[in-house]
Amino acid sequence: MKPIDYVRARTLDEAVLLLRQGGERARVLAGGTDLIVQVRENRRDVDLFVDIKNIPETNRLEYDPEHGLTLGAAVPCYRIYGNPAVAKAYPGLIDAVAMIGSVQIQGRATVGGNLCNASPAADSIPPMIVYRGVCHIYGPQGSRVVPVEEFCTGPGQTVLGPGELLVWIHFPPPERHAQAHYLRFTPRNEMDIAVAGSAAYVRLNGERIASARVALSAVAPTPLFVPEVGEYLAGKEITDEVIRQAGELAKAAARPITDMRGTAEQRKHLSAVLTRRALRGAIQRAQEA
Repeated sequence: MKPIDYVRARTLDEAVLLLRQGGERARVLAGGTDLIVQVRENRRDVDLFVDIKNIPETNRLEYDPEHGLTLGAAVPCYRIYGNPAVAKAYPGLIDAVAMIGSVQIQGRATVGGNLCNASPAADSIPPMIVYRGVCHIYGPQGSRVVPVEEFCTGPGQTVLGPGELLVWIHFPPPERHAQAHYLRFTPRNEMDIAVAGSAAYVRLNGERIASARVALSAVAPTPLFVPEVGEYLAGKEITDEVIRQAGELAKAAARPITDMRGTAEQRKHLSAVLTRRALRGAIQRAQEA
């Protein structure tokens, strides 16, 4: 591996300046669990790492029931699932962060880094989508916000422009009688990449679904928000047939490829199965909320 410059930024403005000076060969370093491997394997050509772990804004982990959750881009996974209030309020997010790599990886890996890596198979992105996460971005032109479902534009590609970085992700406060669940399928139980995954969020009104959101992983060029499922489920009574049809809508929306991990046909099938299971899990949590 060639020599790479490393700078520990202390402020957002310093990070933006360094990224602008480094151009396309400068990269933000949060956890580094994906980026460092990519550089070592010559899949990314980097001259400068800009470490953002010492910037106060990127380390925010703040939750209250009225304002919701602010999750800094440099907050490692273990701090998220280790926070009892966050774990109770956003269990669908915990489903994902608790399965990202090993315990050792979770000590460094960040949800912000997982999002910026923009893998179609990223585990944390579908739950962030269904929880209506909003990305707060800072760059040379100041601040802007982008919904999580619009952040990834292709495999390894995001909406971030030159000199911009993700600062934090904000989630609205939990709704009453509402909750989420995330599931994935992998060939092995641990430290594997999803062949397919599904996150579901439901808000209940008695025995009916008042609203719902579903997002899929590993079945499209980006993590995939499927609004058709929510549109179909809104106002429906909870029945096996309704849940089955929701799974079929997720299957129809999936646009997978065949690769060494699974076939397109298998991923299509899993989109339906996992969505049904995720919806049932979310419904059970919502009934208990």
